[in-house]
Amino acid sequence: MIKIGTALFEACEELEREKGISKDVIIASLCDAMVAAYKKHLKQKDVPNVEAILDEQTGEIGVFRTKLVVDKVEDPNLEISLKEAKEIDDEVELEDEVKIEVTPENFGRIAAQSAKQVITQRIREAERKLVLDEFMEKKGTLTTGIIQRVENRNVIVNIGKTDAIMPPKEQIPGEYYKPGNRIRVFVLNVKETARLPQVIVSHAHAEIVRELFELEVPEIEDGIVEIKSISREAGYRTKIAVASNDPDVDSVGACIGPRGSRIQTIIGELKNEKIDIVRYSDNPVEYIVNALSPARIVSVDILADDEYSKEAFVIVPDDQLSLAIGRDGQNVRLAHKLTGWKIDIKSVSQAEKMEYSPHQQHSDEIETTQENDDDTVDEIAQEIEDSQEYAVDDEDIASLDNSAEEETVSEE
Repeated sequence: MIKIGTALFEACEELEREKGISKDVIIASLCDAMVAAYKKHLKQKDVPNVEAILDEQTGEIGVFRTKLVVDKVEDPNLEISLKEAKEIDDEVELEDEVKIEVTPENFGRIAAQSAKQVITQRIREAERKLVLDEFMEKKGTLTTGIIQRVENRNVIVNIGKTDAIMPPKEQIPGEYYKPGNRIRVFVLNVKETARLPQVIVSHAHAEIVRELFELEVPEIEDGIVEIKSISREAGYRTKIAVASNDPDVDSVGACIGPRGSRIQTIIGELKNEKIDIVRYSDNPVEYIVNALSPARIVSVDILADDEYSKEAFVIVPDDQLSLAIGRDGQNVRLAHKLTGWKIDIKSVSQAEKMEYSPHQQHSDEIETTQENDDDTVDEIAQEIEDSQEYAVDDEDIASLDNSAEEETVSEE
């Protein structure tokens, strides 16, 4: 047996505290290293029935070989005579197995070199597995990290036991990432590598908006209000469609909060990114009208609605065309991502030049897609305009009436 002492156990306990690596992993690694060193000493790769045993009370470790007790020994590597076995243990009988110490003399230096390599490798593997398991559970969730540095346009964010990478496409355009600042990021992916797992995070993912709304709006966490869809162009604008499962709860008002307190917190977290809260509807006409807010809509014509294509033709007043399309097409692009419908927008004058009358050409299709035949697009648009349920920003919040408990806000 080789005397180790208490230093090993102290080192194991320290590793367990600092890195969360169990003491059993280190001890098992040491025993495996002893077996590997013994096989190397014998210059044999396949040596059966060999194991290393560590006595924690005495702090000694040795290599032992298990042999079968027989009358006549045919293979001395696997068998031992009853007479020799009795010298080790008086109570042993035939067909019993006994463990015989085979630790070579002057084995300490050889074992120490081998143990160092094996233990170092096992610690890396254990650390890698811990990180992988932890962040596999966090994949698809929001977490808080600290910005470490910027390398080759990649932002390195420390999120606990490892550093995550935020590539340029997952960063908010124009955002300055200062080392030392805390940042909320979305764990996008975890990739296995030869060393530690590589964690990819995002600051521009649409799910960040979902997580923030779930944190700020109790009705969403309780399942009373449901987020149906989110479309986001990080740093500029987000549209979020919500629906209420309780007729007594207004989904848009719940998201905005008393005097806009809830939405204002979310906007601040997103660095004043504009947010349009849209009321979801199973009626595609109404849903498209809501999604194109704050523009007023004259008519919506459903051109195709099947598993292969969803297309709609929208007519807006001449003075609303630029608002409906948005800067660089942003508003209609976000509405398309939100609803899943391909939307073609024309002004009234453009539609007249095309000699296109959506009400006459596709009136039957529109009637079949509407839940209530008595509702018209004009009535839907008027209801939404009256309820003012579109976008929220600081100017809108400031204009709210102090006596109102909960109000919906319209982006000018």
